[in-house]
This record gives sequence, structure tokens and C-alpha cells, in this order.
Amino acid sequence: MTDLTSEIVRARRHTIGDLLDRAAKLYPDKLAVAHNDVRQTYAQLDETVNRFANALAQRGVVQGDRIAILSHNSHAFVVAYYALAKLGAISVPVNFMLVGPEVAYILGQCEAKGILVEPALVQVAADALTEPAVDAAMTLRAGLGDCGPGWEDALAWMDHPDAAAPDVEISDDDCLQLLYTSGTESRPKGAMMASRNLIAQYLSCTVDGEMAHEDIEIHALPLFHTAALHACLSTDIYVGATSIILDGPDPAAMLAAVERESATKLFSPPTVWISLLRHPDFDTRDLSSLRKGYYGAASMPVEVLQELARRLPDVRLFNCYGQTEMSPLATCLGPDDQMRKAGSAGRPCINVETILVDDDDNPVPVGTAGEIVHRGPHVMLGYWNDPERTAEAFRNGWFHSGDLGVFDDEGYLTIVDRKKDMINTGGENVASREVEEMIYEHPAVAEVAVFALSHPKWIEAVTAAIVAKPGESLTAQEITEFCRERMAPYKVPKYVVIEDQLPKNPSGKLLKRDMRLTYQSLVDDES
Repeated sequence: MTDLTSEIVRARRHTIGDLLDRAAKLYPDKLAVAHNDVRQTYAQLDETVNRFANALAQRGVVQGDRIAILSHNSHAFVVAYYALAKLGAISVPVNFMLVGPEVAYILGQCEAKGILVEPALVQVAADALTEPAVDAAMTLRAGLGDCGPGWEDALAWMDHPDAAAPDVEISDDDCLQLLYTSGTESRPKGAMMASRNLIAQYLSCTVDGEMAHEDIEIHALPLFHTAALHACLSTDIYVGATSIILDGPDPAAMLAAVERESATKLFSPPTVWISLLRHPDFDTRDLSSLRKGYYGAASMPVEVLQELARRLPDVRLFNCYGQTEMSPLATCLGPDDQMRKAGSAGRPCINVETILVDDDDNPVPVGTAGEIVHRGPHVMLGYWNDPERTAEAFRNGWFHSGDLGVFDDEGYLTIVDRKKDMINTGGENVASREVEEMIYEHPAVAEVAVFALSHPKWIEAVTAAIVAKPGESLTAQEITEFCRERMAPYKVPKYVVIEDQLPKNPSGKLLKRDMRLTYQSLVDDES
């Protein structure tokens, strides 16, 4: 690259770290982020991020290094994410509900050079580091707080003496983050995110989601998740809004925060909106500041939409559909269509083109089900170190979502089937094959099918039907305890049935659709 070309690239640069720099210059004294007792303006946050980044660089972190973040929601999580982005390092947010072996797989798959972990999760991290290959690769081990012997306290890095912005040449298409998604395969895949696709998505959120500089948003959902991190918090940074970060989606804490902070904006999956409506504080807290409400991950029941409209009449609702690989927003159903098009995922966002195709990738007519495919700047770079699955996803110039949908004659999309056997439980995606493979590790299991049952609280409940090996006996409780020891709690089946045989078609394929119908009474009988 010539000197002139390099200067032009630097002048045109538009990266994740630049967004925070610009917000700090535009709104230096505006509250950017608050979490518990920490409240920082944009100028203060930018300076703290620079200090943290320079401390990371001093410890050998360089552009392209993969650094995992294992933490609940916190101010430190935000600082670490933006600090890594300014260095051109690749952040790898890890689901804090995973257990040691699951975390170890992610660390090993991306060949992480370091990990930042909060004290409450240090044992999970330690369990993950028992894998020799993972342990050997780690050159940086730091705690977001005091994690005990062997862990440096990274919170002290926020006071590093150098507050200058790191001088690193970063391209708009350089990978800056890996987001591991629970795809249909048994192991998660690392979706590669760059500044270009993320910032294009922030613009779509701003236009289609009516997100604005004046917003004050409550962030209660996990920041390791793409929806909370990119459709919400990072978009707020992009437009210079205020982010109030909570430890988690506790209804009482969320309602109190709306009142205390005069919040204008809130995102939650339908399960959390339902828990808010059912909480006794809903009618005693002052929620009059709320103007915009967002939901996704599942359709909102019409009855709940009607209740929200009645109890929060001034709130404009948005249904957001997408997936990790789309950064994540793909389509949006706006406030004026909530009842008219109830159950729809809306229309493609301003920076997304979406069509439906058949098995040969030919477009299907209106009213016909087809696979949902997208193209546009939202789309990820590909899957980390996985060319085969990347090639499968990117066919004929489109990203293939794996979801099935139908367009109506007004261009509104309705999702008609989950991504193969994906289960969405309480806003979290669970790959049924992953749960099946774990259950198959039980020595007495001959056959297992994992599927979803419709559930009033969880939207979909993970359910397992199991056949024991000849001469072996099994109980539902035994399987439940087996799973609890080996996977995150949200993946553990909420219903387990032991059967003599499982229904199959003539070719031997498990008939999960039939099983859903057969076992739905497990949920209905509880109601």
C-alpha cells in the first residue's frame, strides 16, 4: 500500500472504535453508560476505553488476536469490547450460561489468545482451561475484578497512564468480533463481524427502529447476545443515546429503572414482556416516559399485544427479526402494523434485500413458502475457520438463513418454520441436535429426539423423548440431572418422556412434528 493510499484509507475509515471517538466529540458531557454506581459521560467512557486498550497492548495484545469476554452485563464488558475494537483485536463474547466444556470448545475453535472473566465466572473459565490445548494458547488471563491467584485484575487497567487513542490501521472489513451462534449443527459456529456490516445494521436500526439521540434505553438482556449488544447498546453509542445497563432481566429491577432513569426505550423478548406485565410493580411504577418497545426472537401473542397497547398506550412497538449472521436485524414490523399484521416479521430493513427461494435457489411466488435468503451490508464475513459451512451459507450470492417464510401481497414476511430443529426458549436459541448428542452420551440411551413444545412462559420448551437400550431402565429425573451437569440450564429439557419406540416415517426419519402434537398435552395439562 502506497503512502497516499494509506492516507486515503485512514481518512475514509469508519470502524467500531471510531464511533465512540465521534460520540465523545459530539456529546462529551452526555451520559453514555450507567451500571450500578458507575456513570460515565461519552468523554469519560472514551478515555477509559483508550486507557484499557493501551493496557491490553502493553500486555501483548495485537491486531487480530482473539480475546474472549466471559461476563455478565457490566460497565467493564462495554469498556473491554470497545478497547479491543480500537486495537483491531477480535472480541469473543461468551455466553455466561455455558459450562466449562462448552466454553472450552469456543476458546479452542477460535484459538483465543486471552480471556477476560468476571469473578463470579472464574470457576467456569478455570474448568475450560483444563483442556491442554486451550490452556497452552492463553497468553492473557485477566479478571474483570479480583479473581484470585493466577488472574490479573483488569479493572485496574482503566487507570492506565496513557489515555491516547491507539494508533492502529484498521480496515472497515477487518474482523473485529466473533459471535458464536447456536446453529443447527451440534457445535456453535463463530460468525465473523466487521465494522462495515455492524455499522450498516446500526443505520437500519436507526431508520427502521426509530432509534434516536434522545433515547434513554434500559439494557437488561445479556450483552454477549447480538441483539442486546448490536441492535441495542451499540446502536445507542452510534446515535449518542444513553444506555442504562442492568445485571439481568429481573422484572422489578427493570420497572424500577424505567421510573428512576425516565427511560424512553426497552427491548425484551416476549417472555420478558409477559413477566413485566404480570409483575405487581407494573401498575405502581411511573412508566410514562416509555415511548418505544422492541421485541424479537419469537412472535408476540396477539393477546399480549392487545394488553401492551391497553396498558402502555403511548409506546410504539417494533417486532425485530433476524439472526446473528445478519448483525442481527433483517426485517422489522413497525408500530402501525402490529395488529394489522400480527404475527408477521415485517418487511426488509433499509440496508437488507430479502427474497424466498426453493431448494434450487429459484425465487418462489407470493404466498408460497420458501427459504429466507438475504443480501446486503448487514451480512457477516463468514464463519471462523469453517469454509465448508461458509460456502453452504453463501450460495448464488445470497446468505441462506435456513428459516422458511412466506411473503404476502404487501411484502410482509411471516416465518413459518424454525431453522431446521432450532428451539427458541425464553429468547435463547437451542440446537436440538446439540442436546440430543449430549443425551446420547448417557450409557443407557438407545435413541433420543429433542424438539420444542409451545409454552405460555418459555414460548418454546425443550422436550426430549427417549428410548432406553434393551435391558436398561431410565427415568426422566435421571436424564434431567445428567443434562444439568453437562450443559447450560436453558438447554436442559423441561420435559422428558421415556418411550418404547419413537415415531418414524418409512425411510426411518424421526417424525418430530408428530411428537410435538402428541406431547403438547404435557404443557396444556399444567395450565
